[in-house]
Amino acid sequence: MLTMRAVAHLLVLGLINICLVSATAIGPQSRRELSKRANVLGPVSTLEVVNKVIAPDGFPRSTVLAGGTFPGPLIQARRGDQFLVNVTNLLNDTSMDITTSIHWHGIFQHQSNWADGTAWVTQCPIQPNGSFLHRFTVPDQAGTYWYHSHLSAQYCDGLRGPLVIYDPDDPLADMYDVDDESTVIVLSDWYHQPSPKLYNPPFTPDSTLINGLGRYPGGPASPLAIVNVTQGKRYRFRIIGASCDPWFNFTIDGHNMTIIEADGNEVEPVVVDSLPVYAAQRYSVIVTADQPVGNYWMRAVSNFPNQTFDGGMNSAILRYSGAPIQDPTTEPGPYVLPFDESALHPLHNSGVPGIPGVGNADLNINLVTGLDAAEGVYTVDGVPFINPPLPVLLQILSGAHNAAQLLPNGSVYVLPPNKTIEISLPATDLTPGGALGGPHPMHLHGHAFDVVRVAGNSTYNYVNPVRRDTVSLGTQAVNDNVTIRFSTNNPGPWFFHCHIDWHLHNGFAVVMAEAPSAAEAQESRLAPEYWHELCSSQGITR
Repeated sequence: MLTMRAVAHLLVLGLINICLVSATAIGPQSRRELSKRANVLGPVSTLEVVNKVIAPDGFPRSTVLAGGTFPGPLIQARRGDQFLVNVTNLLNDTSMDITTSIHWHGIFQHQSNWADGTAWVTQCPIQPNGSFLHRFTVPDQAGTYWYHSHLSAQYCDGLRGPLVIYDPDDPLADMYDVDDESTVIVLSDWYHQPSPKLYNPPFTPDSTLINGLGRYPGGPASPLAIVNVTQGKRYRFRIIGASCDPWFNFTIDGHNMTIIEADGNEVEPVVVDSLPVYAAQRYSVIVTADQPVGNYWMRAVSNFPNQTFDGGMNSAILRYSGAPIQDPTTEPGPYVLPFDESALHPLHNSGVPGIPGVGNADLNINLVTGLDAAEGVYTVDGVPFINPPLPVLLQILSGAHNAAQLLPNGSVYVLPPNKTIEISLPATDLTPGGALGGPHPMHLHGHAFDVVRVAGNSTYNYVNPVRRDTVSLGTQAVNDNVTIRFSTNNPGPWFFHCHIDWHLHNGFAVVMAEAPSAAEAQESRLAPEYWHELCSSQGITR
């Protein structure tokens, strides 16, 4: 006899198969054709999470991977698509976490908070041999995103991959000729030890990988990633900071880059020759293949000490069609067009919600970050985030609507509906007990926010600041006090955390419980039964 779970699983697979058939039969013929290449998936697909031994820098280790590759398969979609991604957990290597969850980084999840993929905030973890169907739509989003495990520090073991939503009516489409799977560039750190052995500092990567390939000091001359271009063409490179810890300074020898997107939000074009990419940030840049046919180094040097490009470390190859198959001999720099985050302005719909001026939002919150070295935990307003015994969303569905009722105590901030929120986050790295190990990239689920004060700049901009979902907090050395604004138009509990995954694991997070009463009414109607069964099958009930 089939169990209820087996029946549900068959129904899920049937739903995916039905949608796969129907997805090919709808939509205008003029829409962009999504790739049919290997390791590229569409919005309706199955994503298997597996253990596999790989050696992306020449050092073999067991990993946790989406689809058996690193990075995981590129998931492509178009603005307006419905996603139906069935995540299946096939993990069995107990040297690492064998439960899992997958978060769709940067996707707003309007009316689908239950599908956000954040273990212990919006769902229970997926158990081994279990599966979970994420169902959500992207009616108003296009750009460069990514997906990754959101359980413990599991994505440091390899569970991270790119996600691109194309806009058939991109207003900047006339700026580039090529924008496909070949122009996605994933930057990541890599570790030779499994993540459970790395929870305590120092958090030192063994290598930098570009599109899943790299080299480490003293290691073999492993293959490097090659990005192929044709002289005269213009390329939209989608750069994804899929890092667990470091930020990378990304450059291409001999080529400038024109920034047109930050974290899924198109910006007025800005030309730079170097680009700092913090963990979880994404940029689209236009690069024109306007140099002599040849090979050019693409470089991604991290903020860790003693970094080098010797022997091809921290590097990939930009190869022109017709160039010899050999390593580049190009030199870095000179760099004369530095990145300035305050120079990024939204291409459309610019303007900050609420009344301009510091502290003039409906609700103004100052969050003080810290590090309790004795306990080995990061804190926000003195409290480390500790996973609650049941997901925050399940608590809300059980009728808990105020901060005193919601767990973990002291880490849940209740936000009223349809209000403007301003959050300031002063850098504390030079203060005793402050949050060392920065700059810290802070990410808010469920929203893009306006950065009214960026790192490295003391001026507030309430007119046309950059809009994004992950921002660096900078450093106390220049008195940084990064400040963001957003509107509470998306009910649900949303994680707000440092995207250095080791710091998140060690408590650097809070939950913004947005409009809990509305969230309960919405999600009790929309969350599918199998969402509830994910918890109840583990004995976790409201």
